[in-house]
Amino acid sequence: MYITITPQKLGGNYSQGSGDFVGYLEKENQGLEQEEMEHFFNQYGDRISAKEVVKDIDGNGAKLKKTEPKFYSITVSPSKYELNRLQNSSEDLKRYTRELMKDYVTSFNREINGRPITIDNIKYYAKIEHQRTFKGTDWQIKENQPYATKILQLKTKIRRIEEGRTEGNSKRLQQKIDRLEKEAPHQQDGKRIVQGMPKAGNQSHIHIIVSRKDASNTFSLSPGSKHKASEVKMHGKKIKRGFDRDTFFQNAEKTFDKTLGYERNFVETYKARKDFVKNPKVYFASLMKLPANEKAIAFKMMKEGGVPMLPSIPVTQAQLAMKVFNRLRRGVEVTIKSSSIGI
Repeated sequence: MYITITPQKLGGNYSQGSGDFVGYLEKENQGLEQEEMEHFFNQYGDRISAKEVVKDIDGNGAKLKKTEPKFYSITVSPSKYELNRLQNSSEDLKRYTRELMKDYVTSFNREINGRPITIDNIKYYAKIEHQRTFKGTDWQIKENQPYATKILQLKTKIRRIEEGRTEGNSKRLQQKIDRLEKEAPHQQDGKRIVQGMPKAGNQSHIHIIVSRKDASNTFSLSPGSKHKASEVKMHGKKIKRGFDRDTFFQNAEKTFDKTLGYERNFVETYKARKDFVKNPKVYFASLMKLPANEKAIAFKMMKEGGVPMLPSIPVTQAQLAMKVFNRLRRGVEVTIKSSSIGI
């Protein structure tokens, strides 16, 4: 389970409103019949139009400066193991989202009118998507890059030959290209993985757009706040503020497991990923203490979960190769940072 929390992008080619982002989330509906589309939903409603989402989010930013985000984007990406547990991707993920947003509000160290905030104090809309494409930041693309560079160079030579700007054997160069395409380490359906290629398998994930202001358009609720369980003075009164990300990410996993009946392996937990970066000795000690069957599943997940690793994994602490460890740790650290886990 990877969750990112990203503030609205301001400046550049982005508008001050939510229209660009909401329009982006409508991309999978293009060309589909009405009954095949995925619609926006919130805590109590389904089949909400994009127009209504934009109007509601943009109309809920009272007194915010142009330099302040008016909304935050939360992306929830279950692993393939978690997705395999679902009976109906769309309906199960909707149910989970509604429980997850309860975890979101309880992670705020904040009170409104003297009471802890509840799900009714926030304004959010969510949408399920079922497709993903490979990006330049994916480790498969990075490790295929040397081959991609050579292939591009050879294609440029072929084009120059065909245009009569240089001499050479185009057929021989094409044979080299074909060989490089097959030698690239990461393939999908017999083809070299390239940027923009759709990812195979179940890629269902959740996009959530949540207003910075509360539902009354009065109070600011920022999940980007670095204050944690702190108190500040406002209007002469002490109030709690801040957002506890550790609590949110841990509860997000527990809620998924409880709501959808999932049995989580050690390496899938937020605490394990955090220990891997912050306290690797504790991580590996815990890993080696797992029962044999759970340990086997853990190693399989580590290898398949997008973490760059060497083919063989040592099975005891004494056998831990530093080269393997350092590479694995860097991979997990990059994954955690890119996921905005905020350790």
